[in-house]
Amino acid sequence: MKITHDFGQKKIDPRGLPQRWTATGMMSMLLSGAMMSLGGCLPSSSVGIGNQKNDSQAQTQARSSSDRAPVIVPPPIFAKSGDPNFVVGVVQKVGPAVVRIDSTRIVSSRKPDEFNDPFFRRFFGDQQSQPRQTIEGSGSGFIINSAGQILTNAHVVDGADTVTVTLKDGRTFDGKVLGEDRVTDVAVIKIGANNLPTIALGNSETLQPGEAVIAIGNPLGLNNTVTSGILSATGRSGSDIGASDKRVDYIQTDAAINPGNSGGPLLNAEGQVIGMNTAILRGAQGLGFAIPINTAQRIAQQLIANGRVDHPYLGVAMETLTPEIKRVISNASDGQLKIAADKGVFIRGVVRGSPAATAGLRAGDVIISINNKSVAKNEEVLKILENSQIGSPLQIQLERNGQTAQIAVSPAPLPAPRES
Repeated sequence: MKITHDFGQKKIDPRGLPQRWTATGMMSMLLSGAMMSLGGCLPSSSVGIGNQKNDSQAQTQARSSSDRAPVIVPPPIFAKSGDPNFVVGVVQKVGPAVVRIDSTRIVSSRKPDEFNDPFFRRFFGDQQSQPRQTIEGSGSGFIINSAGQILTNAHVVDGADTVTVTLKDGRTFDGKVLGEDRVTDVAVIKIGANNLPTIALGNSETLQPGEAVIAIGNPLGLNNTVTSGILSATGRSGSDIGASDKRVDYIQTDAAINPGNSGGPLLNAEGQVIGMNTAILRGAQGLGFAIPINTAQRIAQQLIANGRVDHPYLGVAMETLTPEIKRVISNASDGQLKIAADKGVFIRGVVRGSPAATAGLRAGDVIISINNKSVAKNEEVLKILENSQIGSPLQIQLERNGQTAQIAVSPAPLPAPRES
């Protein structure tokens, strides 16, 4: 089960449903998998002895069959280039624009488990606590213009007091964080250098599963590491990968990605960036995820211009309505809360003082549609919200105790996260 909120941070406490409603298993999740192996054999052939005429006829027929044989198509991994070693050319072309990013954060005081969150470790690697409570980490990035602007993950530089950028040629520079956006995990840093090598940005809207991809980065401290594979899927939501607070439809790839790859480029066969490597699933093989470059570029432009990104915000905690959710709600409320809808998004809680609370949304409501567009999953609500305008009302159709209602809610800017 996936429970999502639109406020993108852990520090806000929503006004939720009674505790006993969620104590009956609403947070359980079942993961299942299957393994399939493929095999085959070559067909056997028999050879007989015939007269010369038959042999001549057989040879003629063989030549005719050969003429009609289908053209062998190169495997997708190098179909575009026609060169099985196309990765070498791509790396030589763009490798100098991929950088290593080391960051240091001085912490005055912290709780013992503050940085022990599995989600944080998955991205930033294990933190090393030094004397004077120094937290260090490393990741990757890539240069997007010759004046020294570099794209990377927000979690690579989050809260950093110092940032050091190392180029492939060995030069090092102090980096300045121009802005970071935790909701999409995108950041832009700047170094004081000119005439730097850059990487061309591609288009992530036209990607197809099966395309060849290349990842370059600095996994586990091994600088300038190259891996390759295919694009496994597109449109993976934050909830799909255990990051429900992120408003991103991720690219999935089987190119090897490890801690330290974060912020590095995922490239197509032409050497264009199609994604920024971001996450892996611990304990899995071939399950890496990247932020689509169109999303990263859009966020980067706002960070460069304003130093921040304002995301639309309602202030609700929600989850996809399923038959199991309906059953749990009915049992937990002793039948007092009736839900007639078979699909929609159940509002589990509303933040006090939020746009949703001001407009009259309540815990127990079921969102049926927004601006006349039906919604059946958390991710669909977040996508509509992310594409909306702050201050422009959203027309929300909902079900409340078996009755339909229409409520207009005007999104506000997402509140800044509270520091502990």
